[in-house]
Amino acid sequence: MNAFEIYGGKPLKGEIVPQGAKNEALQIISAVLLTAEKMTISNIPDIKDVNKLIDLLAAMGVDVNRVNEDTYEFEAKNINIDYFQSEEFKKKGGSLRGSIMIVGPLLARFGKAAIPKPGGDKIGRRRLDTHFLGFEKLGAKFVYDAENHFFNVDATQLKGTYILLDEASVTGTANIVMAAVLAKGTTTIYNAACEPYLQQLCKMLNRMGAKISGIGSNLLTIEGVEKLDGTTHRMLPDMIEIGSFIGLAAMTGSEITIKNVCFQELGIIPSVFARLGIKFELKGDDIFIPAQENYEIDTFIDGSILTISDAPWPGFTPDLLSIVLVTAIQAKGNVLIHQKMFESRLFFVDKLIDMGAQIILCDPHRATVIGLNKQNKLRGIEMTSPDIRAGVSLLIAALSAQGKSVIYNIEQIERGYQHIEERLKALGADIRRVEAQPAGH
Repeated sequence: MNAFEIYGGKPLKGEIVPQGAKNEALQIISAVLLTAEKMTISNIPDIKDVNKLIDLLAAMGVDVNRVNEDTYEFEAKNINIDYFQSEEFKKKGGSLRGSIMIVGPLLARFGKAAIPKPGGDKIGRRRLDTHFLGFEKLGAKFVYDAENHFFNVDATQLKGTYILLDEASVTGTANIVMAAVLAKGTTTIYNAACEPYLQQLCKMLNRMGAKISGIGSNLLTIEGVEKLDGTTHRMLPDMIEIGSFIGLAAMTGSEITIKNVCFQELGIIPSVFARLGIKFELKGDDIFIPAQENYEIDTFIDGSILTISDAPWPGFTPDLLSIVLVTAIQAKGNVLIHQKMFESRLFFVDKLIDMGAQIILCDPHRATVIGLNKQNKLRGIEMTSPDIRAGVSLLIAALSAQGKSVIYNIEQIERGYQHIEERLKALGADIRRVEAQPAGH
């Protein structure tokens, strides 16, 4: 098993470029199935989840041409529909949570699709109902094969309709939008997600000839069209990486410049980190974080303890709550972290407590962090990464800790962060990849 061995406790320095957005990539790359024409997509992150999806598309018959390190050309002229009943598809699709995103485009263009029950992070129940209920409203029929954990979908005649989503699911909204762009008539989606990733998808679809209005709001109107053309598209930088690097700089007392962040697309993220007391400057489109001896958590106006919680966009993204929690460990002051969306995402705090953090896990959704104000350094320990975001939070903790830490199951981290070891080394981090097994294995 691969592991990271980290000797922490020293400040880092330099520039780092965020990768393309993982969550945008899974939607945009799936959308190439909507047209037989060439699609050129750049700033694609080189990470396992994205590479697996590209591999899956190639196996389905999409012509894939890697132009350079982060740019691909896709041409979905000759899709093999029979491939969806194969054992290979069940295996490939089942190992990738993002494989659900191909269903909408396939239904729109071919009138049928199949999907194995997808895998992914262990962060609590992540329902797919929103996707399926939306497809059903458009006229799709689902048959679930319980024995093989497999969904077959028939949608020979999708018709526009009014859809009120039961939750503002980003992937659910994206999938339904992709199904609706080629449906007959007009589709209205209310309580739609409006994350920048989704705005990017809708803008790209419009460049391809779709007719989507209300982009950036929670009410989308889609007039179905006959066909879509090819286009070019560039991914946004990954806002979760940007937030992770802000937290890393604060925890390690480092001077770091995060390059080309598309600041106007970061929403509330910079101000949440500012409330933790982290200072930064915007230089052009770069975020410069100076080395800080201390950072002090803000309180609410009445003096009560600050609460940071997640909410659908334009609220704070749940993917950064783990990072905020870790960053608060060395702040001056206290904060309540309230993770509303997933009930298992805070369970990694036991590792942080072992490292010397003062955290009270109130319940599966809430944790109170009592800041150490850099009076005591965390100590290095051995730990295992449970999911992508917790993994990077533990990595940040390890880089700030005294002594040696070992993080196992780093495949989880690498599903979401490209070449993270090399990029941290370039900032001066003492990190190396080793072959190692956790005790008891």
